[in-house]
Amino acid sequence: MVQWHPFRETSRLVHWSTHDHGLIQTVAKGALRPKSGFAGKLDLFFKLELEFIPSRRSTLHTLREVAVLDPRLGIRDSYVQTLAASYFTKLIVLVAEEGTPLEGLDDLLERGLDYLARQRPTLRAVHYFEEQTAVHLGLGDRGVAGIGEAYGKIPSMRKDLLQKLTS
Repeated sequence: MVQWHPFRETSRLVHWSTHDHGLIQTVAKGALRPKSGFAGKLDLFFKLELEFIPSRRSTLHTLREVAVLDPRLGIRDSYVQTLAASYFTKLIVLVAEEGTPLEGLDDLLERGLDYLARQRPTLRAVHYFEEQTAVHLGLGDRGVAGIGEAYGKIPSMRKDLLQKLTS
């Protein structure tokens, strides 16, 4: 899961990064009810298997069921791990198109999040993630500079992340 927002009184609007469908949005109806089948399963950075009902009219689909495969709890071990996971996710969201398969970016993000669940990030790991993102986008070895030029910006948390990693 990439991010979520409250949606009406008892539901959540959830944004996902998926292998087959790229970035998608679903509504998890009743997710905020105490006895919901989604209780404890919709959290950031969780690796999930999901089933959804595709919408015929819009890009907002209905979430039917989720199963937690790996909660990646280690990402919460330190602020810098959570910050790096947020940065990796925001970078992929910046460069991906909704509803289009991610062509290797999904695997890169999954490997990055799995790495952060096991250990604290390093400058080398962050630069590697950026370089590999650029390669997948066809920007060659231009790394974050190429991404910034092509997409007009880089997630703002990068500056804070690099500062934390160098201090």
